[in-house]
Amino acid sequence: MLIKNLTKCAAAALTIALAMGTTSCHTPKDVTYFQDVQDGDSRDITSIADVVVRPDDRVSIVVVSKDASLANLFNLPVVSQRVGQPGVTIQEGPSSSNEVASYVVDPYGDIQFPILGTTHIGGMRRSEVAEYIQKELINRNLVKDPVVIVDFLNHGVSVLGEVSRPGRITFDRDRFTLLDAIAGAGDLTIQGKRTDVLVLRYENGKQTAHRVDLTDSQSLLNSPVYYLQQDDVVVVSPNDVRKRQTTANGSTPLTPGFWISIASLLTTVAVLIWK
Repeated sequence: MLIKNLTKCAAAALTIALAMGTTSCHTPKDVTYFQDVQDGDSRDITSIADVVVRPDDRVSIVVVSKDASLANLFNLPVVSQRVGQPGVTIQEGPSSSNEVASYVVDPYGDIQFPILGTTHIGGMRRSEVAEYIQKELINRNLVKDPVVIVDFLNHGVSVLGEVSRPGRITFDRDRFTLLDAIAGAGDLTIQGKRTDVLVLRYENGKQTAHRVDLTDSQSLLNSPVYYLQQDDVVVVSPNDVRKRQTTANGSTPLTPGFWISIASLLTTVAVLIWK
């Protein structure tokens, strides 16, 4: 009777293992992006947001005019200190290297602009900063034909978790999407959970969490974090398969390997007792 029961248990465990193994061969439905998209679909993006100036941003502002000597009065000189040499070197004209003089926005959203003095640019888009300074220069009769070029120098987001290359992704565009950040990180790994991507955003003195389903394009396009802001943090969670791989031996009652091991053990015991 004992042998018969053990044999039945082994057979049952083996059947379960085979069934789970067969199920695991099916293509997971949550791996493909944008499963709701059909050929020819057109969808609206509900939350279009440009990057705006925030405290601690580094901003390059260059004024160009037909009168170069006049324009240079409003451009920060590139200041550098060479290793092993005392003092500093001030370069008044354009730099021949990649050095760029920049303003650091203070906690109030202000910068100290040459001659104009304290200038508030916090909350402005790049084009708005250029337009504002251009108007100030003209209205104060400082420069008649100024062209103002504004660039963001330290903007970036962090991408963590189940991606090929986690780290900080830098950008210098007015609009940078969640898809841009994921592509910059080398895409999600096959173990990344596409249905639950977390974006952490610091706004109004608080950190706000947003979750996005990458398999649902409508959910993504309607999300307030489809367009990212500087210093957003994107976190890709591991799926259940990946989580189970973090156990001591990688086997749990939910894996086919566990049941195959049980079936093998019971079969071995039954054979030994039969002998």
